[in-house]
Amino acid sequence: MAKPHATMPLDFQTLPEPDMLARAEAFRAVMQKRRSVRDFSGRPVPRAIIEAAVLTAGSAPSGANQQPWTFACIADAAIKRRIREGAEEEERAFYAGRAGEEWLGALAHLGTDASKPFLETAPWLIVIFAQRWGHDAEGRKIKHYYVPESVGIATGLLIASLHQAGLATLTHTPAPMNFLNEICGRPDNEKALILLVVGYPADKVTVPAITRKPIGEIAAFL
Repeated sequence: MAKPHATMPLDFQTLPEPDMLARAEAFRAVMQKRRSVRDFSGRPVPRAIIEAAVLTAGSAPSGANQQPWTFACIADAAIKRRIREGAEEEERAFYAGRAGEEWLGALAHLGTDASKPFLETAPWLIVIFAQRWGHDAEGRKIKHYYVPESVGIATGLLIASLHQAGLATLTHTPAPMNFLNEICGRPDNEKALILLVVGYPADKVTVPAITRKPIGEIAAFL
């Protein structure tokens, strides 16, 4: 007979429906102001704020509760410089033709290029690694399940938590990102998915004028 798994009472509070809607609308209003920022201030951000946001990300649901993520949080100036150098090398190849004309055309309205000074200016970089497999206590390889889905959910919680705390972010994805494993000292079973830039926006920063799709274009109620 299989040994029963340990359980605990669910800590859950039921709210009146008007309060539920009010909370949902209030959070939506906060998140509607979230924008990707490419000009950051060098103003320091306490490590405790980053830790709190990462712990929020770590509460995300994951396949078989394997929590297949690593958040490499970087404030060291020398490491940030190495990351910038590696990212810009890949970005130069990207903009020189690797991306293709269609992709570059889709990016044109954002005004981006291969120069990424924010990778040094921002006080924190968080490299989000997906653990493609794990190891048990004896060092044996363990298959991980639903890794991209799990890490994607955790990343969303991380970005929301940082925005809620009053910080700006940028999801940067130089491709390929293999150079980040070496710089961050991460093992082969981990794959860098996102380089998240975190800090305060620079003074008088501007962002591209964009619109967001209405509910009728992003949801289907059946």
